[in-house]
Amino acid sequence: MRFRPEHAELRTGVRRLLARHDGGTSWRLLAEQVGAPGLAVPERFGGAGFGALEVHAVMEELGHALAEVPFLSSSVLATQALLACDATPARDTWLGRLAEGAATAALAWEEDGDRRAGEETNAHSPSALPRFATHTRAAPPPPTDASGRWTLSGRKLRVLDADTAGLLVVAAATGQGPALFAVAPDAAGVTVVERVPLDLTRSLADIAFDRAEGVPLTFQGGRVLAGALTAASTALTAEQVGGAARCVEMTVEYAGTREQFGRPIGAFQAVKHRLADMYVALESARSLSYAAAFSLDSGDPEAWVDASAAKAACSEAYREIAGEAIQLHGGIGVTWEHEAQRHLKRAHGSASLFGAPEWHRRRLESVIGLEDGAVEPHPGGTLSP
Repeated sequence: MRFRPEHAELRTGVRRLLARHDGGTSWRLLAEQVGAPGLAVPERFGGAGFGALEVHAVMEELGHALAEVPFLSSSVLATQALLACDATPARDTWLGRLAEGAATAALAWEEDGDRRAGEETNAHSPSALPRFATHTRAAPPPPTDASGRWTLSGRKLRVLDADTAGLLVVAAATGQGPALFAVAPDAAGVTVVERVPLDLTRSLADIAFDRAEGVPLTFQGGRVLAGALTAASTALTAEQVGGAARCVEMTVEYAGTREQFGRPIGAFQAVKHRLADMYVALESARSLSYAAAFSLDSGDPEAWVDASAAKAACSEAYREIAGEAIQLHGGIGVTWEHEAQRHLKRAHGSASLFGAPEWHRRRLESVIGLEDGAVEPHPGGTLSP
């Protein structure tokens, strides 16, 4: 399980670019010079045709730099959902635009509230989704309407980068089951309200739909969302590892220069122990994150297991390491100008994305035989959805 030399070159290129540019400029250059938006898009759509390992390399550097770009929301989450949808000219056109960086997309899937009676409630199933409800519903066009456009009504919460997206991919309930629809953000009946998140480096918005028109992309929404969220969770662990690595780096550097009693604080045994604990937590999280990336890249049908294990571990490691960085920096670490407080907020914000660590651990209970006692292995060694 090793990354190749070209992955190291990709990391170096992204890190150098992010060191010189930020915001919208960095996103444009990531598209033009690195081709980042299209890394995991097949060549027939104008992408590079790579996979999860290349995405992982980029995400780790984005996390290291706390980059404010829509790579996770558009190039991973929404793009993976579109790739798994039914092939249509509209979908293919959007994939091409996303691959070249000419537009971004946002996947609106999360809701509050309990599931409706009779729907999937087993949170341990590979197809189960955290906080995915179907209160947003889609109605088909009347028989006399040949446009094929459905109308959506409901509300989606905490949609990543919805305020800048050119396309909304919206999950909604239909008579045929969960489905995904393409909706224009500026369409009649669509209201996007930006949230004020704890992590100001990541844009979130709530979206209300009031008979908004949408074009169906697939009526296999549960399967498509499960795959997209596995890919996004895996990519997010790379970002968390990159952020945690930056926290370790700057804390070690600070401990070597900040003096007390005439000595660098890094010379004190208690501080050395805390720095060592940070490093061990980082490397443990990195190992699980890389395992999830290789599992996803190989097409393993049980990649969701590695993704959940990595998401739980990396979320907690990043929070722990960022908290220790604040403690060892002292008062300066919580000032608005210091990088440490931004990493702490990113750590807590990212932990809640795509399912909290507790949800992912419960999801893994059946894998290790803790769900309702011992679980008999599934024939062939795999768990059925």
